[in-house]
Amino acid sequence: MNDDFTARLKAYEGRPAAATGVGRDPVNAPMIRHWCEAMGDENPAYRGPDAVAPPTMLQVWTMAGLSGQAGRTGAYTELLGLLDDAGCTAVVATDCEQEYLRPLRPGDEVTFDAVIESVSERKRTRLGTGHFVTTRTDVRTGDGELAGTHRFRILKYAPARREPRERRPRPVINRDNAGFWEGVGRGRLLIQRCAACRTLRFPWLPGCNACGSPEWDTVEASGEGTVYSYVVMHHPPFPAFDPPYAVGLIELAEGVRMVSDVVGVPYDEVRIGMPVRLRFERCDEELVLPLFAAVEGDGG
Repeated sequence: MNDDFTARLKAYEGRPAAATGVGRDPVNAPMIRHWCEAMGDENPAYRGPDAVAPPTMLQVWTMAGLSGQAGRTGAYTELLGLLDDAGCTAVVATDCEQEYLRPLRPGDEVTFDAVIESVSERKRTRLGTGHFVTTRTDVRTGDGELAGTHRFRILKYAPARREPRERRPRPVINRDNAGFWEGVGRGRLLIQRCAACRTLRFPWLPGCNACGSPEWDTVEASGEGTVYSYVVMHHPPFPAFDPPYAVGLIELAEGVRMVSDVVGVPYDEVRIGMPVRLRFERCDEELVLPLFAAVEGDGG
């Protein structure tokens, strides 16, 4: 891709990415309650007559639900089409950033508009070569006051040629979690326990997030758990994995949660609340991972 093509892409910067929209619902207490329950956030600021909405809900008030929304303007569609024509036919969301300027409260009406903020030069990534496209959505109250900004970045790329299956990525082991991985190597799933307040914690941390004590010991997990939540990974493809596959947030019997693959059942039969049991799987000569298999008779 030459400089002329990059200049054509850059010409889209500053153009509207979506028509001005109005939030489908006003900021409301039921949606705040559902969000807090899902996140396990018990902050009293989000309850009662003087409640505010959690700042991280900023994008929620602009979403249109399953019915979809009119919105993307010709400029954004043209930009993606231009990248498609250049062979960048695949897309993956890479990250988002939010800036909060004022709290939103139940009853606030929300309006929003989006702009194509930036299009990167050609970048080479593990997935393939392409361009990062960043859109910025400004979220306002009904009187026009800016409440916050949401930046969303995607990579439109030409998929790299798939290489032969690779080894699974190695976990990052440091002084804070080395004991956990040593336990896994011995077939034990160890949970940290604060020596002061006895609170269990996972993942491993250098200090207690309940009382701040740096002293701790460990307890061994029974291996029993349930699927608290899960996602099915379809994209992007990585050579070491064979999508689609299910990744679960597993609630252990001891009360802590950890992320791991859900195995032993088809990905489309994984369900929230499904009982699972720990098993250790040797991926190669160096790597053993704790995975969770569906308890026989509970799949589907």
